[in-house]
Amino acid sequence: MKRLILLLGLAMTMIANVASATNPPAKIDALGPGSRIHGMDISYYQHPGNSLIDFKKMYSAGIRFVIIKGGDSIDAYDAQALRYMIPDRKAAQAAAMYTSFYYYATLPSSSDQATITKDAKAQAQKVIWRIASLGGYGRRDLPVALDLENNCVSYSSTGCTHRASSTSVSLWAQTWLDTVAAATGRKPFIYSYPQFLETAMARSVALRQYPLWLAHYSIDPALKTNQPNAKTVGCYADSWTNQDCTTQWQIWQYTSCGIAGKYGVPGTRVDLNIFYGNNNDFLKLVRGLWQPDNTQMLPINEPTAMTITAQSAGTANDPVLFYVNVSRPNLTPVVTGTISYSPASSMMSAGVQSITRNSSGSWLVKITNLPAGSYVGTINFTDPSGTEAPTQAPVVFTVTPLPSPSPTPTRTGSVLPSPTPSPKPVPVDSCAGQIRN
Repeated sequence: MKRLILLLGLAMTMIANVASATNPPAKIDALGPGSRIHGMDISYYQHPGNSLIDFKKMYSAGIRFVIIKGGDSIDAYDAQALRYMIPDRKAAQAAAMYTSFYYYATLPSSSDQATITKDAKAQAQKVIWRIASLGGYGRRDLPVALDLENNCVSYSSTGCTHRASSTSVSLWAQTWLDTVAAATGRKPFIYSYPQFLETAMARSVALRQYPLWLAHYSIDPALKTNQPNAKTVGCYADSWTNQDCTTQWQIWQYTSCGIAGKYGVPGTRVDLNIFYGNNNDFLKLVRGLWQPDNTQMLPINEPTAMTITAQSAGTANDPVLFYVNVSRPNLTPVVTGTISYSPASSMMSAGVQSITRNSSGSWLVKITNLPAGSYVGTINFTDPSGTEAPTQAPVVFTVTPLPSPSPTPTRTGSVLPSPTPSPKPVPVDSCAGQIRN
C-alpha cells in the first residue's frame, strides 16, 4: 500500500510538473518604457572579474526577460559564452524571469552557395546541440536568437578587406534559421541593426517569417509613436519593413547604456530592450506560435513618377535649384531612395551637388560651381534598397555670366594672423544621445 501511495504521489507530481511546463504564468508585468515588457541582454562583459549578477535585484527593477550570449562561431568566444550562459539562465529563471540565448555568427569566406549552405547548417547544428544540452526549451524559454551584424569575411592589419554579398548573407541566414526551426519546432529570432538589414541582406518574404530583434538607439521608446528603423525622414528598407514605413519588430534593443547597477549588474552599462506586444503576444512566442504579417511588406521595384515642382537658375554665383517630388502608383510619396542631377553630355559640368530631403518623396537639389552656359540633363531618382523603381525627368537651364567686377583697392602693408591655439581633445562619450535608463 505504501508503495502504491508513493507511486501515486510521484504520478501527481509529474502531472503537476507537466501542467506547470505547459501553462506558464498568465501575467507578465509591463514595466518598461511605454508600458512595455522590459528586457535585457547580457554576456561575459557583465561578469567583470568573474563577478555575479544579482537577478533578484534585476527582477525587482522591472526586468522580465533576459537574453544571454550562449554561443559563437569562434571556438574561444563560444567557450567563454558557455561559461556564463548555463548559470545565468538558471539564476534568471529562478528569479521568475524568462530567458533566451543568442548566437554570434561569423560568415564563411566563400561565395559558393553550396559552401555557404554547408557552413550555415554546421553552425546551426552547434546551436541545436546546445539547446538539447539544456534539456530543450522549458516553460520560461524564448526561442534562440541569431546575432547577425557583421558581413566581413576577410581581414588585414588595416581592417576588413572583403565583405560577403547581400545574396550570400541572406542565403546563410535563411539556411541557419530554417535548420534551427526545423530541429526545435520554434522560430528563432534574428538580431541586427537597420543599416545592416537594408544594405547587407537581400529582402525576402522567407526571412520575414522569423521574428526580429532590432537594435536602434537614440530613439525614446517611452513615446508609443516612436519606432525603431526610422531615419530623420523615411525609414530603412529591409525584409521586416512595412508599407507604412514601420517595422515588424518583436524586441527592440533601445540602448546600450542602461545603468547596470540599477539592475544588479556589475559594471557601468548594459543593453536594455522592450517587447513589442502585450502579455498574450509574449506568451505566444514562448509557446512558439508567432506568425508574421506578410500583407504589409514593402514592394520590390515598384513603379514611380517624378514631378519637378519648381526650378531656378541665375548667374554663375547663384545656385541652380530644383524642387522635386517622387510618388508611388497610389500617389503617396516614396519612403526610400534619393535624387541626383546628371548632365546630358560628359562635356558639361555636373557642378557641386547638395541634396536636401525635405520630407518623404520631396527633395531640393542645389547645384553650385557651374560655369556660364546652357545646360541639358536629367534629375534622377534611384533607390539602392530596390523598393522603388528608378525614374527621371529632363531639365534645361541657363547660367548667365557674372557682371564685370569693380576694381579692388590695393592694401599696403601686411598683418600677420595671430596663431590659433590647438584645441584640446574632447573625450568621446559613447553613450551620447542614448537613453540612460
